[in-house]
Formats: sequence, C-alpha cells, structure tokens
Amino acid sequence: MAVQTSEDTPRDAALEHLDADLGSRRLIVVTGKGGVGKTLVAAVLGRRLAAAGRRTLLLEVDRRENLHQLLAVPPSGGEVVAVEEGLYLQHLKPSRVVDWVVEKKIKLRPLIKRVQNSPVYQRFVEGAPGLTELAIVGHALRMVRGDFPKTPKIDTVILDAPATGHGLSLLRAPQLVAEAIGSGPFFDLAQEVAVFVENPTETGVVIVTLAEEMPVQEAIELRQGLEEQSAHRPQLLVVNGLYPPAPEGRAGGELEDLWRHRRKINERELERLEANWSGARVHLPLLAMDEGRQLVQALSEVFADGLEMDGSEHQAMEDGR
Repeated sequence: MAVQTSEDTPRDAALEHLDADLGSRRLIVVTGKGGVGKTLVAAVLGRRLAAAGRRTLLLEVDRRENLHQLLAVPPSGGEVVAVEEGLYLQHLKPSRVVDWVVEKKIKLRPLIKRVQNSPVYQRFVEGAPGLTELAIVGHALRMVRGDFPKTPKIDTVILDAPATGHGLSLLRAPQLVAEAIGSGPFFDLAQEVAVFVENPTETGVVIVTLAEEMPVQEAIELRQGLEEQSAHRPQLLVVNGLYPPAPEGRAGGELEDLWRHRRKINERELERLEANWSGARVHLPLLAMDEGRQLVQALSEVFADGLEMDGSEHQAMEDGR
C-alpha cells in the first residue's frame, strides 16, 4: 500500500484501503439478488484489479455465458480467454471439475470413460448436494495455485456467483460436503477447499444490490447470514444502477414523473443502507449506454467517485485492520 501524503483526501485513503483489501484476496465472490448487475460489477472489479497489476480471472458459471459479450471477446467455451493485459475470463462447467477428480484417481482411461458415462455417476454429479458449489470453488483454488501449466498465472479469481441464497451456500458447501462424505477423493478435495474458502484473508465477498426494497433487504440478510454462519463479512457493497437526481423547477411528463419516482425510491433505500450497513459502499450510476465494453469502461472511471465509507470503516483504517 502506498504511503498516505498530506495531499491525500479521506476518499483517497479510503479507496486505497479498499483496493488493498480486495487486492490481497485470491478469491472474490460477487453475489446478490438476480438482476442487480453482478456480472457487470464483476467485470468492473476485474478491470480495476488488473490495472493495479493483479493478474485476474473472471470466472463465470451461468449457462447463458454473458461475460464475453460484455467484454467483447470470443466465447470461452471452457478455455481461459485474454480480455486485456492482466485480465482473463473463463466460463466453467462444474461437472468438468468433478470429472477431473475421477480422472486423477482412476488412471485407466477406458475405466474413466465407463465411470463418467454411467447413469449413476451422472445423477451423482447433477444431484449431490453441495457438489456443484464445491467444484466451482475447487476450480478457483486450482487456478490461483497454478495447477494448470498451460494457462496464465492467476493472482485473483473473481467469481460471478449465482444469486444471493446460492452465494452463501457456495461458501458453506465445501465444509458441509466434507462432513457428509467423511472419506475418499471428494472428501479430500472438500477439506482442502473448505480451508481456502473459510479463510477470510484468502476469500472475500462483494455484494451487489439495486437501491430498491427487495434487493436491499436480501443484501442485508446475506450480510447477516455471512456473519452468523461463516467467518466472513463483506468487503464491499456495490449499489448499482442509481438514478441521477431528476430536473427541478419544471413540469414533467410521464417519463419525468417516473424518473422522480424511481429516484425517490433510491433515496429511501440509500437511507436504509446508511442506517443498517457498516463498511465500504460504492454507488454506481445508471448510465444511458448499452451493455458492453464501453459501459464497463465508463463505470470503471466513476468507481472511485462513488465510494462511501462510514465512521467504523475509517476507524478500522486508523487501527490498521
């Protein structure tokens, strides 16, 4: 971290603290209610870490595979795709990670194929509780550990995680799988991954929300769940898609009335977050741009201006935590 000078503003110091906090993680889980813009925020964070010299992989597990369209690069198809200097993306099929465990333990290729083509095995992969989540985090661990010699060295994986409830399940799954299985290759993997994901210095959490009632409520409940059921507290809350203040002093039509109404909802929910959320928050504006690389670039440029930190976070900075 750079040494703070007398010319630095409190916002500069807060931003430096946040960047150092996120940049020290090997896995960052980006989660929140569906439809709040998790993928967009993950891309913005990825660009920010890469620009700071952190070799970053954006890991996507959604079947729709949207990241490549957002960043204007070819589809991943399971491969690691370069986006720009220091930034990569990959679309992951969790079943492939489960296949890797089988291949590692069974050396005879004909037998591997027989196992993987078995209906029992396929039902196990699709239906075993926690196995998909274990596979996702296990892959992230292997990436930052450098287990793939033909892929670029990765410092941080940013996981564009499933929606809110699944985000918490993803963090808890490795330990639950280890406890349920008790022995064998998947038990070994689960134990290893559990140590990684439960270490708050290795794995961080970023929650994304809109300033609307239901997303904000889910964000608050997710924070509570993290603190009650794991060793984690979120490193950052991103409030995405904020309406700008509506023009004053003129009669508006239906669109301006709607604008004022949405802004009023935003302001009400921002007040609720102010009262119920401690820690770093970034407010990102709703921009009149199509989704794509230009939008990611524009939000990256205003990211620092949107940073909000409460008194407890400033005190943590002063205490060196």
